Amino acid sequence: MTPKKDYIAINRESWNNKTATHLQSDFYDLKGFLAGKTSLKSIELELLGDVRGKSILHLQCHFGQDSLSLGRMGARVTGVDLSDRAIEQARQLAEKTQIEAKFICCDLYDLPRHLDEKFDVVFTSYGTIGWLPDLDRWARLIASYLKPNGQFIFAEFHPVVWMFDDQFRQIAYNYFNSGAIVETESGTYADRDAPISQEFVCWNHSLGEVITSLIENKLVLNTFNEFDYSPYNCFNNTLEAEPGKFRIQHLGNKLPMVYALKASLKKVTTTAR
Repeated sequence: MTPKKDYIAINRESWNNKTATHLQSDFYDLKGFLAGKTSLKSIELELLGDVRGKSILHLQCHFGQDSLSLGRMGARVTGVDLSDRAIEQARQLAEKTQIEAKFICCDLYDLPRHLDEKFDVVFTSYGTIGWLPDLDRWARLIASYLKPNGQFIFAEFHPVVWMFDDQFRQIAYNYFNSGAIVETESGTYADRDAPISQEFVCWNHSLGEVITSLIENKLVLNTFNEFDYSPYNCFNNTLEAEPGKFRIQHLGNKLPMVYALKASLKKVTTTAR
């Protein structure tokens, strides 16, 4: 992959292709969401706490369920996503649910051209950073959108998960970022039998790369946790060990599957002269 516009165009088309299937899937349970069910999971809810009255920037929001779930909790939310079809659906969902939210369609790195505002919270979760080649730019963008004392809340699939092949039988990928991974998938994690196929481009990012990018962009790590389950049944060969906790059946609780963190902007201190 040479010019950046290539991976952006490919991934936009990929997510556009998946959006209709995701809206109809049991995985996203749109019917339950419209009836008032939150799409947020306990991992991020614990980190977010009370968001009433807070302004939240939700990065890579897909078709807006989590954004609107935050809106239901009393937050003022702005969601951002690369897929124009997903953002169109997010706006329709906001209108249907009568939840006030703003949605922006653009490549994440291009967001400063579309949004000039500071937020109490920047939030992103589950399967987001793998679509980004440069985490230093990602962390710099996050810091630039936070108010003083603002917080970054992040939940993501553990990089160890992405080392395995699709069946979790052997190591197939590098733990570290060794460049773009270009593949084609049939179906989608939300419906493996869906009659769709799409090419995509992604990158693996180690924990060290994630944390260093935040630290080097003036973010202080407040909490960091790893989890031996996924709150989503989005992998092959899974077993629901407890309600809402999915593990790879033959690996049990031996595998870290998710991590989550809270970070805040480093306080700037001035020395009296």
